[in-house]
Parts: sequence; structure tokens; C-alpha cells
Amino acid sequence: MLYDIRLNLRYDYDAAAGGGRHQVRVLPPTISGVQRVIAASLSFAPAPSERSDFSDFFGNNVTSIAFRDAHDALDIRMSARVAVSRPERGLDVSPDIRRLREQLEAVRSLSPDTPHHFLAASDHAGVDADITGYARSSAGSSVVGTAMDLCNRIHRDFTYDGEATTVQTRASDAFSLKRGVCQDFSHIMIAGLRGLGIPAGYVSGFLRTIPPRGKPRLEGADAMHAWVKVWCGRDTGWQELDPTN
Repeated sequence: MLYDIRLNLRYDYDAAAGGGRHQVRVLPPTISGVQRVIAASLSFAPAPSERSDFSDFFGNNVTSIAFRDAHDALDIRMSARVAVSRPERGLDVSPDIRRLREQLEAVRSLSPDTPHHFLAASDHAGVDADITGYARSSAGSSVVGTAMDLCNRIHRDFTYDGEATTVQTRASDAFSLKRGVCQDFSHIMIAGLRGLGIPAGYVSGFLRTIPPRGKPRLEGADAMHAWVKVWCGRDTGWQELDPTN
């Protein structure tokens, strides 16, 4: 399926900024077996004095810009056409958590997509005893089943509230509030899975604005959305789940 994506971001400063340097990660990447970028463009107003484009370690497209002249606002416009072909999820052949640990020990690669990069605590998704205890109630006979159950419980037990948190809110704080938005629910799910020893990572992307006929409009449409990728073992690989929806 083809998707046409348009993203408009604007920063308004309290006073004119004498300069500035930014790293912008909004251009979608081509991901083998998932999506292919047919065309994409990224523009800024005012035009930056310096610009360079590169890929970071994890394959994210990065645009680094710098300004020398004073400006009181910054407009960012991205457009892209992307062909998406996500395969249907097949039978669950993922291992249980004990067998997953054995499979992790056999992974020697430190390439960008290796699960070892997605096990340790991070600033916003720190391993927390309360969150781990909550996640442990979902632990079952397979990693896929565990992740899906945790995803469904977060969706059921937490309230979507755009006023409850900020971009600085940590998973432990959102967990205590039992409220938040997509990034909070994703951070909680990641913290819970990592607490169980299951590799999990944060995904930022877009949801379809106009839903298919007969389908509800999803939370997070018309904005950058966040969800979770989970490493489900050698044979299943990475699976993506959205606790918000």
C-alpha cells in the first residue's frame, strides 16, 4: 500500500534566537521487508546556514542544520511517499523467556538491529520494580504471547490523557499516574519487557489519518506516534505492538 505523508512542525521562540543547531529525525527510512521510501523531501524556513544529511548507527535518517542569523521561528516541512508491505503475523513459534535468554546468549553480533542494544535501562524507560512486577503477570509460554498480553493490559488499564504528562515524563511516573499518551505507554511497555529480560525498543512513526471504512480513528493520528518493537527470538525476530491502540 502507498502512503503519502506530510508533516509540518513549527517552533516559536519567546525572543529572537541569535543562532542554533538542530538534529532532525523525521525522514522515514527504507526497512527491508517492511517499507520502501519512493520519494522524500525535507525543507526549513528560514533556510539554515549549514545542512548535512546522514544516517545514524541505527539507520535513522538525520538532518543536521545550523543557523547564524537571528530568527524568531522555525518551520519544518517533510513530505514522503512510502510503499508499506507488512506481512501478516503467522503462527506463534517464539520461545518462552528462559529459552529466549539462551537464544540471546548465542547472538554474537553487535549490528544495529541486534537485540543486545535493547535490553538495558534508558533514561525514559528505566527498569522499575513496580513495572516489572506488573509485566510479570503477563509472562506466559511464549514471548509473543507475553508481549501481546502486556500490550493489551496497558491499553485497558491506562487512560489516554494529553494533559497528564510531558516529553520529560519517565515510565515510572506515568505508571504511577496510570495516564498519559503514546510515548508514556510505550515507555512503560518497554520498561516492563526489559525488566523480564525481553529486548524491546521505541518506534516513532505515523498512523493513517483517515481510517479504512468501518474502522475507528486511532489515537495518535495527525501527529508523530510511538509504539514498541519486541525481539521475540531467533525464528520470529522483531514484532511491533501498539499499546495505545
